[in-house]
Amino acid sequence: MSRLIGVLLAVLAIVLIAAGSIKPSKLAPAASPQKAVQSLFDSVKNRDWRRAYDFVAPASNIDQGAFYRDLNGKDASLRTYSSLQDFSTKVLRESNNEALVRAKLTWSTAVGAFYESRDLKVVQDGGSWRVLWTVEKQPNLPPQVIPVNYLRWDIIRRGTEDDWGAQNAETPKVRILSMNPVERDGHTIIMGEVVNEDTVPAFISVTAALVGKDGSTIAEETSFDKTSHVLLPKEVSPYRIDFPKIKLAQVKSVKFGQPMSLLVPASADPVIGVLHQRIEKDASGHPILRGELINQSGQTVNIPHVLATFYDDSGKVIWVSDGYVDKALLPQIPLPFAVELRDDVAGQVQNYRVTVNNYSVDRS
Repeated sequence: MSRLIGVLLAVLAIVLIAAGSIKPSKLAPAASPQKAVQSLFDSVKNRDWRRAYDFVAPASNIDQGAFYRDLNGKDASLRTYSSLQDFSTKVLRESNNEALVRAKLTWSTAVGAFYESRDLKVVQDGGSWRVLWTVEKQPNLPPQVIPVNYLRWDIIRRGTEDDWGAQNAETPKVRILSMNPVERDGHTIIMGEVVNEDTVPAFISVTAALVGKDGSTIAEETSFDKTSHVLLPKEVSPYRIDFPKIKLAQVKSVKFGQPMSLLVPASADPVIGVLHQRIEKDASGHPILRGELINQSGQTVNIPHVLATFYDDSGKVIWVSDGYVDKALLPQIPLPFAVELRDDVAGQVQNYRVTVNNYSVDRS
């Protein structure tokens, strides 16, 4: 028996030595610039970060950790709750040694699909094509003291068993300021503005129902995230309610329910400034509203949500658009944003207003 065990151990040792002597197979070289980009994002889609990094050119001067953080996110940003769902690539130009490839990415996130476009430089490297990956470097700000002088509203509850949203108290007074029904791409859309007329903060939700020619209710929808849900006293927010596959010709009237409002604790911090706003064309020639957000507080905003209200020359709301920023908004460091604007609306826009919702993991 002891001899059999000895033979088995000897065989096992030989197998382990042989396995250790086998070198891992090298990564199959990318034969074209487009193949290099496709292989990189295929690996990202499969969350194989090491293999994705193999398609990054050494000239990028970026380590694997920085590459991972750039794609997978950090600071509890929206990107950290995302995964690559789909992508497409297109070669914009190509020579013998380098090329420019556009990658259009669709990320699946906690708040729906997020679309991103990257123009990537691809170079020849040792007989294979690899991607020059660049990461935007954020400035390291020196330690500083930011005074806290913002307004804050707390709620004193009767006990720990009370539900979120103070009950047994008069609900804040909220009013619909305007309403504009339109049809876009075969869908009826109701948009306008709502105001908190009270002296306390309110959590709101706007609900509308479409009434048909026969007086029956066709459909009922809410504004979901096309509004600012927490309104401070006297604050105005846009709202947009989409009714898919219902034409405006089918609608006789629009019936609003009383906007739901709850008394909630809130604060006027963080204060987020909006800088350098402008409407311009994106790489595909479509109008887009761009700008920068600046967090003037001392706390991180993990997920910024930008709401844009567009007005015509009479001051009527003609479109409401929104967009999440997939990077965290750190204190005092500007962060670019972009919000889409419809082609058929851009020519009518005379003015616009940008507001920012903010979500932080360290605050309820």
